[in-house]
Amino acid sequence: MAEYAKTARNTVNRYRGRGAYDHATIHAIVNAAPILHVAFNPPGDAFPTILPMIGCMGSFAQPAAPLSAPLDLYLHGYVSSRLMRLPSAASVAKEAAAKEEEAEKAKEEEEEEDQEGSTSLCIAATLLDGLVLALTPNHHSMNYRSAILHGRATLVTDAAEKLYAMQLVTDNVIPDRWAHTRVPPTAVEMQSTSILRVAVADASAKVRSGEPGEDRRDEKDEAVRGRVWTGVVPTWTAYGAPVPAGRNRVGVPGHVSGLVEGGNRENERTAREAAGG
Repeated sequence: MAEYAKTARNTVNRYRGRGAYDHATIHAIVNAAPILHVAFNPPGDAFPTILPMIGCMGSFAQPAAPLSAPLDLYLHGYVSSRLMRLPSAASVAKEAAAKEEEAEKAKEEEEEEDQEGSTSLCIAATLLDGLVLALTPNHHSMNYRSAILHGRATLVTDAAEKLYAMQLVTDNVIPDRWAHTRVPPTAVEMQSTSILRVAVADASAKVRSGEPGEDRRDEKDEAVRGRVWTGVVPTWTAYGAPVPAGRNRVGVPGHVSGLVEGGNRENERTAREAAGG
């Protein structure tokens, strides 16, 4: 089973048994998360920035590659957004910095050149599967699946790869949606959309499932156990009945109704299985 190498940056320290480093687990969590939170350090700003974005794991070179394979993360955004402009700005900054490097830092120069034109990112994906209610608030928890990725982002400039990524992200939100829309995008739509390809440097996942853990003294306290309900409230994303647009002229297509029915069924199954451990 292919895994990301453990480093000081991505190793899970608290509840190590919940940690996972295999590609399949991490990539599945990323693709299942409706929103990814992407953090970066804007030049000249004392505070880091974090943005909600949509994205998907994939491989332009091997489109049929499974989630267990090494994959890139593609992020979709608007061309003028600050994050989308950073990779080109980073290229200029790194090139200028390289010229000022001293001879004894040649190795560091080479590393900078390898990263030229990229922006360092941290991406978080989180899925909530349940509220875990214990005898005491201190032992309350949540069932969850989370993943953290670190990587370097570059702008996708190749038209074919950009189209691949746009379809990848679209179909990850609603399977088969791309083919049921007006495609290909116009020149204006292509110009207004930017795609970042993130080469993942390291990553890890953390997953909790099961019932609450209790304090031993509380478990022996019949008075407490006799008045406090404990257990798990399964939690999942549920899609409602599709609401047609005012100018819509067609019935609900199968790929939309399939998302609602199949997505709701799968999300509920996952949450209930997590509740049982």
